[in-house]
Amino acid sequence: QVQLVESGGGLVQAGGSLRLSCAASGRTFSAYVMGWFRQAPGKEREFVAVEHWSGGTTAYADSVKGRFTISRDNAKNTVYLQMNSLKPEDTAVYYCAAAQNSYYTSNYYTTTARYDYWGQGTQVTVSS
Repeated sequence: QVQLVESGGGLVQAGGSLRLSCAASGRTFSAYVMGWFRQAPGKEREFVAVEHWSGGTTAYADSVKGRFTISRDNAKNTVYLQMNSLKPEDTAVYYCAAAQNSYYTSNYYTTTARYDYWGQGTQVTVSS
């Protein structure tokens, strides 16, 4: 069993930055694929970024490429999402997720169905 707790959300002006953190319990954290998703009001939860434990390979949604960076610190059981050049359309609740099955490449893990564990979410609001 893995428990995920996100933090770091808040209110920021357009063009600003935030860093989200996701602290995970469990001794096998380093073996999980870790992803970030977001959900805006009235919309479906959508993929943002993923980092595979093997070699740290990553994948990003087109809407955040070049602005967001996912990283992880296995010693701290934590995955991060650095968000720069934020836009009002980035406003959403951000969720981190963990997938036990790490057999596939990063691009496989871009849908919610691939993940086994979810955090409670953290609100990010970007004002114009």
